[in-house]
Amino acid sequence: MSEPQTHTFQAEIQQLLDIVIHSVYTDKEVFVRELISNAADACEKFRFRQSGGESPVLDPDVEPLIAVALDEEANTVTITDTGIGMTEADLAANLGTIAHSGTKAFFQQLAEQKKAGSNLIGQFGVGFYSAFMVADRVTVESRSSEPEEGGHKWESQGAAGYTIEPAADLPRGTRITLHLKEDAKEFAKEHRIETVIKRYSNFVQFPIRLNDKQVNTVQALWTRNKSEITDEEYKEFYQFVGHDFDEPQYRLHYSVDAPLAIQALLFVPKRNMESMGFGKSDPEVNLYCRKVLIEPKAKGLLPEWLRFVRGVVDSEDLPLSISRERMQDSALMEKLKSVITKRFLKYLAEEAEKDAEKYAAFYKEFHRFLKEGLLTDYANQDTIAKLLRFDSSFAEKGKTTSLDDYIARMKDDQKEIYYLTTYNRESGESAPYYEVFRSRGYEVLFLYDPADEFVMERLADYNEKKLVSAEKADLKLDDEQTEGLSEEQSKELTGWIKTRLDQSVDEVRTSNRLVDSPVVLLAKDKEMTATMRQMMRNLGRDGDLPPMPMDLEINPRHPVIVKLNELRATDEGLAGQVTEQLLDNALIMAGLMEDPRAMVKRLNSLLGSVLEAKR
Repeated sequence: MSEPQTHTFQAEIQQLLDIVIHSVYTDKEVFVRELISNAADACEKFRFRQSGGESPVLDPDVEPLIAVALDEEANTVTITDTGIGMTEADLAANLGTIAHSGTKAFFQQLAEQKKAGSNLIGQFGVGFYSAFMVADRVTVESRSSEPEEGGHKWESQGAAGYTIEPAADLPRGTRITLHLKEDAKEFAKEHRIETVIKRYSNFVQFPIRLNDKQVNTVQALWTRNKSEITDEEYKEFYQFVGHDFDEPQYRLHYSVDAPLAIQALLFVPKRNMESMGFGKSDPEVNLYCRKVLIEPKAKGLLPEWLRFVRGVVDSEDLPLSISRERMQDSALMEKLKSVITKRFLKYLAEEAEKDAEKYAAFYKEFHRFLKEGLLTDYANQDTIAKLLRFDSSFAEKGKTTSLDDYIARMKDDQKEIYYLTTYNRESGESAPYYEVFRSRGYEVLFLYDPADEFVMERLADYNEKKLVSAEKADLKLDDEQTEGLSEEQSKELTGWIKTRLDQSVDEVRTSNRLVDSPVVLLAKDKEMTATMRQMMRNLGRDGDLPPMPMDLEINPRHPVIVKLNELRATDEGLAGQVTEQLLDNALIMAGLMEDPRAMVKRLNSLLGSVLEAKR
């Protein structure tokens, strides 16, 4: 056997190793991921060469696998693969990559990027050198799959250089032994390494055995054909990645080659954990590259409003940092986010069309996320709007409708989509704002969530139809006024009411919208309705609300208004009390009554007057 050949590293190597060990990686445990990923690549290359069948291979019956052996007494970690292996030249080229002329280019790119690792992995092969974060000596024994090639041993203690010598009696593949540093002894413990393997390499396609026990038992379902996967397998996988004991409500399994190569398996849980008091959720979609975990709970992979989605996304097109720890191409990451988001929204729309009842259950749990998306994700605003559902004056009680369905039912003369912010269906149908719509047979959407009005204001229009609050709609009754006060009487009465109420209202006028109610209050604020204002007050946001000018409209055909006009000529004091009570009634209907004590006192006085008149 010939003597070991000693290779001296160039002067820059010490600096390079310092960068790899101290700057590129933020967590020492990633050396396990890097070495297992390299082993998996070697197994994949062997399988590809063997499938070609053009030339014989060494040990053809030995299946590709990865084995990890720990020796706490010797303080070593050994990672073995039965992959394609390396020749002497391969060892020098692959493990000595940082030792030849690429070093200067490496440092040049580091300087240009102003930080270690931008888009360099695969160009310089530095992933292997993560081993020196935990080891003071690394030994690599390898034999190529070429039958005529013998085995060789590569060994290095870091910046001192490396040696290569022949090694007899080696099987096909590569065995890497790490002689751990004193401060890295934890990695010789089985439970520590098993945790790291399951975190980063659980879906590697080849068996990984730790001390002769296979640890990667969960399959990477997203890489398999959907037709081959059972519902039970999907459920088990969801429970593994979603940390949930229940089954998922929805699942989206798809793959595309353009504009990016993506394989994704996404799930929607049955329950919204945020609504159960668990606080704001973290992202629950993990980012992989060729089945190797790149970022758990990847931030920026999906927009924040989709944080309820769980699952995995795998893309071969990811340019990674040296450490595989973060994406470096932000433009590509945005492209990935855009593609996945649009595909997921398309899937939700398809499911809503396919099974409305099931979608209603989803919407009940997760509607707040969709509304957050509409308010924050302008690029997908129109698509999200299609997924919104509302109660409607035309819908069966307990059912909801979409904006598209509303438009399909619109009357020929109707130009706008009308909505009313209210507490429930009953209060909406009894509100004075709704009367003109009921009279004319126009559909009104009932909005119960305080966020809904902000959603409608942000959306503004949908499918070329303007969204208009029923409180602000310029809509009149069809029929002409045939009874009640004349135009002149109405003008005199509105003037008198304005004088009586003084600063309590901004303007008093006759109404063309009221049917059953004597009066109604309308907000002059173009940005907020009276009902929305009250909802914000109930949420404790009244300190943020400026004074709200209101207009009072009277119904000149209502018996109370007709009698009020007569009463002011005979008992102006009592007429004044009635007028103030009508204003309070309107405040109650608008949800704006703040202190009812003055109203109760006046109401008792009015009751006394009524009883006195009956004596």
